[in-house]
Amino acid sequence: MSAVPPPRRPGAVSAVPGAVARSAEQVRAEQLRAEQARADQLRTDQLRADQARAEQLRPAAPQPDGITLLGRLRRAHPGLRAVVLATVDDPHRAARALHAGATGWVAKESSLARLLAVVRGVLRDETHLPPALLTGVIRELTTARRDRTESERLVDTLTPREKQILRCMVAGLGRQAVAERLYLSPHTVRTHMQNVLGKLGVHSTLAAVAVARRAGVSPAEPVVPPSIASAP
Repeated sequence: MSAVPPPRRPGAVSAVPGAVARSAEQVRAEQLRAEQARADQLRTDQLRADQARAEQLRPAAPQPDGITLLGRLRRAHPGLRAVVLATVDDPHRAARALHAGATGWVAKESSLARLLAVVRGVLRDETHLPPALLTGVIRELTTARRDRTESERLVDTLTPREKQILRCMVAGLGRQAVAERLYLSPHTVRTHMQNVLGKLGVHSTLAAVAVARRAGVSPAEPVVPPSIASAP
């Protein structure tokens, strides 16, 4: 004899359909979250791949050569004495080396005795150059001096205010920064900059800075914020 289920009481509601519905909603929400996570991961992977390709295509920053590094060392340590061990005897590079502070130039294929003789001479405050380079180096230094003299002449045509502007340009300051530094309007600074370019005979700020550097113009000193007195 089969069992007969008891009659349902009036107002009673089965909990099974609701539980099944909630479970389906939870599954769907989990699926949506998983799909969103996969999409986010794909975007992240694509961004990293794009960045890696950009790094590969980005040109490498030029590294300073030995003569440039020598100049920096000499400025940091004025008592330093340097001998350049050169691969090629080049008058232009030898003149640059002397200007950077080297006092000796030796070819790499020179004998150890020659290298030691140059080092000993440099330690006695002598300057040693191969005789074959001497004429070329003197010519290079003479040309550099002539360029410096011409640049100095051009800079001397500037008014005191224009020289202030030029020093700010050498320091890399833009028009607005110069205006704030010298308490001038940007329009006035623009006029002064145009006058500086015209008197130096150049057409760009970079060219004006190059002339200024040849003339030995120093950059404007950085602004030091006033110190704040500590409260007692």
